[in-house]
Amino acid sequence: MPQDNDDGFDAEPGYAAFKQYHDRREKRLNLEIEKIALFFRRKASRGQLQRSKGNYNNRRRNNSPDSCSTITRGLLGPAIINDAQTPLTEEEHQLLNLGPRFIYNDPQTAARRRTTELATLKRKIKNRFFDKKVSPGRPVEQFIVELDEMLQNLHNIPTTTINNNRPSINKIKKNYGRLIKRLKFKFKSTNTILRKTDKSKVFHLGKVDDYTKKSDEYMEKTKAYKCLGTIDPLPDLIRRTNKYLLDLRLAKWISQKQYEQLCIQNSNDVELAHLYYLLKAHKPGTPLRPIVAGLKHPTIKISKLLDELLRPLFDQMASKTMITSGFELLKHLQEWSKSNLRQNTLFCTIDVTDLYTMVPQVEGVLSLKSMMDHMKLKQIRGLRTETIIRLSRFVMQNNYFSYNGQYYHQIRGGAMGSPLTLTMANCYMFFYEQQIIKQINNSGGLYFRYIDDIFIAINWPARHLF
Repeated sequence: MPQDNDDGFDAEPGYAAFKQYHDRREKRLNLEIEKIALFFRRKASRGQLQRSKGNYNNRRRNNSPDSCSTITRGLLGPAIINDAQTPLTEEEHQLLNLGPRFIYNDPQTAARRRTTELATLKRKIKNRFFDKKVSPGRPVEQFIVELDEMLQNLHNIPTTTINNNRPSINKIKKNYGRLIKRLKFKFKSTNTILRKTDKSKVFHLGKVDDYTKKSDEYMEKTKAYKCLGTIDPLPDLIRRTNKYLLDLRLAKWISQKQYEQLCIQNSNDVELAHLYYLLKAHKPGTPLRPIVAGLKHPTIKISKLLDELLRPLFDQMASKTMITSGFELLKHLQEWSKSNLRQNTLFCTIDVTDLYTMVPQVEGVLSLKSMMDHMKLKQIRGLRTETIIRLSRFVMQNNYFSYNGQYYHQIRGGAMGSPLTLTMANCYMFFYEQQIIKQINNSGGLYFRYIDDIFIAINWPARHLF
């Protein structure tokens, strides 16, 4: 290809970049088309259901794969991404086509969950009464009983009941419970993992060995995690969290109310975070996105409080360069192009690789301090800025999780799943990018960022970008 270029310009890198973009775009379009096709399949299925007069043969026809489904799988690609090449029956394929949001009607599971949820609700209500030094008494018991009866009545309403103006239709119900058990057994026997994808939210089937290999490669690349073996760090983390908060309370860095709000009063209410991965099916090689789920992590209440305090401040500080949607970007671009668009204008998109795990913890916390200094703040909602920095440092330094029977400590970056991590990463990027923004703005260019995605429009020669 280079020899065909009259100017002697090496077009090979440009061709490779375009091919990579084309492959990504084609993969994403296939997933989006499949989502649209699935929507129309469901709509067509509902239309057939409404036209049905209860004929048995028609009911059987509705349960068989329709032509749209066959065409979709044949022409547009699968609604699920079966990289594991696991053989699926037509019924299994149709079930997975329903997507991650599908919930089948299972009275036994619903009854067990109702009992558990009501017991949890009752315990929480009683605890709130005790916090106020008030006895719950019989009204709480009566409320739970009445709520239980209401939920049972709602659950017992037949799902096949249609309003009086339409004929009732008795569909042949699929035994989803049996089908799911069969799928679980098949996945276990073939070492297959079922996950939803990162952006398109369809199902992905992959091999356990492939997940393990990619996970090991990711941990080796980022150097963000330290393996602790099989010793559970949770008891020590609970003790250290409570001690740290108590020390802050005794030193009057936080109030008694804040201490009670943030401390761990019952060790049964907390659990260690766990790591899992979402597949980035829209990217070449299907890389992994790590998610550290820690809804009951010992530091989660501290992280939530800090995020509530700091995120609105960041949104205010970065309002001129941050966007939240593609539509918002287009509006800015349209306005900018009225007086700045040229024939040689360059549009550049940049993706920050592994932002959450690549931000240094010390520098990330210092960026939060820089934000508060920039806004000339001494305290936020009664909490001194020095206290906020101390708490932020403690949260960032105490991200622990379990994965594949091993325990890990995150020694670099923050956990994607912790509320504070996003605000910290955004702050770090904001101060890191200021010199770049200044250069672009001085030349009449355009710069916007959404977390780890950057868009630039400039009238520079291409060589100045690299």
